[in-house]
Amino acid sequence: MLLEEILKGLDPEQQETVTAIRGPVCVIAGAGTGKTRVITHRIAYAIAAGVTDQSKTLALTFTARAAGEMRARLRTLGVPNATARTFHAAALKQLMYFWPYSFGGAFPKLLTSKAGFMSEAMGRSDTILAPGATTLREISTEIEWAKAGEIAADQYVESAIAATRSLRIPNGKSDRENFAEIAKVYDAYETLKRQERVIDFEDVLLLTVGMLEEDRAVRERIRDQYRYFTVDEYQDVSPLQQRLLNLWLGNRDDICVVGDAAQTIYSFAGATSSFLLGFTGRFPQAKVVKLTRGYRSTPEIIHMANRVLSHSASHGDQQLISMNTHGANFELKEFQSSPSEAAYVAQRITDLDLNSVSVAILARTNQQLDHFERELASRRIESQLKNSERFFDRVDVRDAMKVIRSASVIPHDDNWLRDLQSVLRPFGEADYIRALLSLAERMHEEGAPTMRTYLRELEDRAEQNNPPALPGVVLSTLHAAKGLEWDHVFLVGVNQGTLPLLVGEDLDDRSLEEERRLFYVGLTRARRQVHLSTSGEPSPFLAPFKTPV
Repeated sequence: MLLEEILKGLDPEQQETVTAIRGPVCVIAGAGTGKTRVITHRIAYAIAAGVTDQSKTLALTFTARAAGEMRARLRTLGVPNATARTFHAAALKQLMYFWPYSFGGAFPKLLTSKAGFMSEAMGRSDTILAPGATTLREISTEIEWAKAGEIAADQYVESAIAATRSLRIPNGKSDRENFAEIAKVYDAYETLKRQERVIDFEDVLLLTVGMLEEDRAVRERIRDQYRYFTVDEYQDVSPLQQRLLNLWLGNRDDICVVGDAAQTIYSFAGATSSFLLGFTGRFPQAKVVKLTRGYRSTPEIIHMANRVLSHSASHGDQQLISMNTHGANFELKEFQSSPSEAAYVAQRITDLDLNSVSVAILARTNQQLDHFERELASRRIESQLKNSERFFDRVDVRDAMKVIRSASVIPHDDNWLRDLQSVLRPFGEADYIRALLSLAERMHEEGAPTMRTYLRELEDRAEQNNPPALPGVVLSTLHAAKGLEWDHVFLVGVNQGTLPLLVGEDLDDRSLEEERRLFYVGLTRARRQVHLSTSGEPSPFLAPFKTPV
């Protein structure tokens, strides 16, 4: 692709970023400012300009969905072989390949769920903590945080206290006492994994770091393989991920990082925006570009988001400017109970044309979504709870892909979409078929030349567990909604004690700032309108938006 074609349609700041093809580069990209477009166009521009080869590039992000989106966009830019992966996927591929050379023997089993091992570890550790879903989640979160910060079991208690970690374990014990119990489980969990010869996802990063630090030959081979780095969502890197990135990069500086400190919402898992905010300290010669033109949301939504950030000094002074036409103002409704709130929201959704607009209900916790899921079902409004179900593991999806695979080997005319619709017609109008066809329609509009191209996209998504969007109203937590967008967003249960989520008696300033950023992320998921509601005492975050009586 010609250089001028890659720059077509980009605004001045986006063009400035795309043409800055020598590192180090730091891009501060606000919500909805087109960062994925900028990242992929910059990679394509660098390859077209001869600065790097697509086989030498490595683009890193934090979700399989985001990595898949990058690969899809790069293919449309004529760059089919650039590597875009999550940190864990990139590390796992390297670890599996070099395991026989660095460690010897067969590769250990990868633990995809901690629940069973965690329950066993609790039994072995003689802990006083009572088993239960909430307790298991808390323990898993704490162990993941500790490993992301390279904190061993015998260091955990003091480290957790120093980091002012808070727990939601309803047993009447102090956090310090519960930290001591979690340390026992942590130690037993690690021992059990060694005995059973399994590793978890955090071990993948730890072992890859160890391999690269100890094995010079492997380190040099990987550094020779990847020479051009891009890191998306850089505000979400953990100390362990940064250490791995340093090993991949070496003493080179061909790196572009893209992030937004205002969207740092994973501190509980070890993420820190300090690496983003301190990037120019490490690379004083770095080029810094700020993307502030918002293309997702209306001016009304952007104004709301800016007002939220105006109460915080932790985001690095980022104000957005909407490039869209004006739309509807926000709605704010107050209710005395969750059922009455859910009934109103469901009724409000029936007023929308779900065939032409996308809708999401976002809440701080999964438990809050139960009332809304039941209410939508009672009104026969199709909904999808965003969870960990693997779309491509469904038997009906695998059957549909077999049919698509068979049809893709037959020559088609330019309208392969029509042929795809024909071969999938016997499957009816199930949600998964509509999701598959929706993806096909988008790819066809973007110029995908053949059904084979579409099949490769599906197979790539299956490998990365990156399903196409399912139809219906989406129900999601605020954390799970990160990186997504809808026309209408119903941000529900915006109550004192829920958003911000109170743990114990008080909320320290750092935790309050994280909760404020989470509210900001929820607002900026909306394209057309935000609908706010409460089911109790309103959150203090709503104060700027409450109309005086």
